[in-house]
Amino acid sequence: MRKGIVGAGNLIVDKIKVIDRWPGEGNLCNIKSTVSSAGGGPCNILFDIAAADPSIPLYVAGRIGNDDDGKYLLKVIGEHGVDSSNLIFSSTAPTSYTDVMSGDGKRTFFHCRGASSELSVEDLLKVNAPAKFFYLAYLLLLDSLDAPDANGEPAAKRALHALREKGYKTVVDFVSEAPEKFRRTVLPVLPEIDILIVNELEGACCSGIEARSADGKLLAENLPAIVDFLLERGVRDTVVIHFPEGAVGKHRDGKYIYAPSCYIAKEEIVGSNGAGDAFAAGVMYALHENWELDQALKLGSAFSNFNLRSVTTTEGAVSLKTMLDFLENCKYSPLP
Repeated sequence: MRKGIVGAGNLIVDKIKVIDRWPGEGNLCNIKSTVSSAGGGPCNILFDIAAADPSIPLYVAGRIGNDDDGKYLLKVIGEHGVDSSNLIFSSTAPTSYTDVMSGDGKRTFFHCRGASSELSVEDLLKVNAPAKFFYLAYLLLLDSLDAPDANGEPAAKRALHALREKGYKTVVDFVSEAPEKFRRTVLPVLPEIDILIVNELEGACCSGIEARSADGKLLAENLPAIVDFLLERGVRDTVVIHFPEGAVGKHRDGKYIYAPSCYIAKEEIVGSNGAGDAFAAGVMYALHENWELDQALKLGSAFSNFNLRSVTTTEGAVSLKTMLDFLENCKYSPLP
């Protein structure tokens, strides 16, 4: 029986600057502190799951540069007990990195695409790991996989199809981008995705159905239609959409489920960088362990809640027991 998770895609060094305010164009703000950490979907979800349950076999796959940032990633990946034998060192590009400006519970990213942009179908098909799930993130930020294949469809579709043929359940996340890029690059790939975990804005970009009003209010009544659109367009098993107020999900043959988020006071939020990936890590862990979907959404919220208490993407990660104890008594945000 397969067990474990491969995390593949964007391997990034996050260079986080905590700022005291959000300046207007041409204005100045102060950097209060600076810290570097491993980032990108694969490291974020793998490190969170490693903290929750060290018994789960974890593997990372992707491209990094032959530079100090690449050596740093290799070091911290090893420290988290993640198998790095499927990493490839690029001879032409630096390790991908992001300057993250974080403050007031918000963040802005300045990204260098680097070696991750070279990750190819052939790279993914060389991955050798007896895992159950193959997580790929982020589509729309992986240039080689986003590019058209010989048949005009995104190369990621061929990769995910081949990975499913090898016995993996495919799990995918996107990066937020313009709606026209979703229609061109994401929609053709949906039929090769077993489990899709995205935020509400990404779901809206895929479907063309608004998830928030012009003033930012969550349009909760539209979320079932977005979930159904993604299933109708081909997602094979499960769609999960997360947002600050909570999350919704549905198995192809199941019922629509809504779960409010675990409440956290604004003053307890240190940073939101990686909160969505933390949520995905909780959902993936629960589904890997065959939990019911409503419990998976609650666990995802707990993972995200602890993430918000740290400035980096994964330093807030805690054990599964700590999160389950937290869920026993946590308060939930009000239903929208």
